[in-house]
Amino acid sequence: MATPPLSGIRVCDFTWVWAGPYCTLQLAHLGAEVIRIETKTRPCVTRMLPPWPDGVFNSLNKSGYFNQYNQGKKSLSLNFKHPEAKEAAWRLIKNSDVVINNFAAGVLEKMGFGYEEVKKVNPNVVMITLSGYGDTGPYSHYVAYGPAQVPLSGLSALTGYKGFPPMHAGFSYADPNAGVHGAFAIISALFHRAKTGEGQYIDMSQWECAMDLLAEGILEYTMNGREPERNGNRDPLMAPHGLFKCVGLPEKILEVTIDQWVAIVCSDDAEWARLAIAIGKPELAKDPGFATLGARKENEDALEAIVSQWTATRRVAYVVHTLQAAGVAAGACADGKYLSEDPHLTEREYFIYRDHPEVGKRQHCGIPWRMSGTPCEVKSAAPVLGQHTDEVMTGLLGYSAAEVEELRAKGALD
Repeated sequence: MATPPLSGIRVCDFTWVWAGPYCTLQLAHLGAEVIRIETKTRPCVTRMLPPWPDGVFNSLNKSGYFNQYNQGKKSLSLNFKHPEAKEAAWRLIKNSDVVINNFAAGVLEKMGFGYEEVKKVNPNVVMITLSGYGDTGPYSHYVAYGPAQVPLSGLSALTGYKGFPPMHAGFSYADPNAGVHGAFAIISALFHRAKTGEGQYIDMSQWECAMDLLAEGILEYTMNGREPERNGNRDPLMAPHGLFKCVGLPEKILEVTIDQWVAIVCSDDAEWARLAIAIGKPELAKDPGFATLGARKENEDALEAIVSQWTATRRVAYVVHTLQAAGVAAGACADGKYLSEDPHLTEREYFIYRDHPEVGKRQHCGIPWRMSGTPCEVKSAAPVLGQHTDEVMTGLLGYSAAEVEELRAKGALD
């Protein structure tokens, strides 16, 4: 029977918040055994973030946020105020293939788990720090959170309407982006180890990962001496390009009418001609004011008014179906309701349902890839805090049940 690609790989997971847990989520999806080290004395902040089932926060184990990004992992609860807890962590490190953290530079060293110490007990380990700014440089010890890194990456300078100030991207994009980059680096290092037997340390900067996606903005300045202009939903090389309002949802949500929007993009004159036919105005394809990209850009306000007039009296599904049938890129500006009920995602079984000890079965986003030879799956729901402490301590780390109880009585296991 085929096994997942990272089956047999064990990850000692010191991460918290989002970037690090998103990284180890990818590894868990690929079959790695991810053992997350937690503590009740300072629980991960995401255990206290909404959404909560029925909108009520009454447990550290019910956060939809935490439970989404920690699927398939195990939770080992250690209190590092006690030396015995550090000894348990060392045993886990010794028996792991990967050690990962996303603290600021130097934090893990202060805890006693820096790479120079780790490789003494596990020379072949792959260790990675997903810090905000990397281990070196004048910013290395700065505090980093995703909302601040989005503007720092340059993304906010590119986002916004003409004549308006920079805008946030809508969420902490730098965090999951860093997680994906980190997972890629880890897998590459494991591949290197499989060929050479050598472990290594990976110094990764979340800031640099975010900048890596925005090189054209930097190049515009370095090559041409100018900053790209913010221009809302428009694009310098495509028109129409934007979001257009459709008829709202027929039902209200919490007594609020929900607007519906559609994204429409024409990459060239041929697509524009097909769109013109689809909206019942074929003459626009040859109209001198719209026939070419240059003309459409010059008359973009009028162009968008024409498209908006057509979409405003139609539902999103009709607009998308009609334009896609004509070979024009169009898609709903999807909200949570739209996505959670989408028939395409349902047929592909993207959403998963796993039993959770405190919230039961809830819909969660699953694995966005399918592998024919090494199938992956979400093994389990996210763990409750400390759910696997006894299992890991007595099974993997070699403690007896009596020793575990003694450590728990001392407070080393919280």
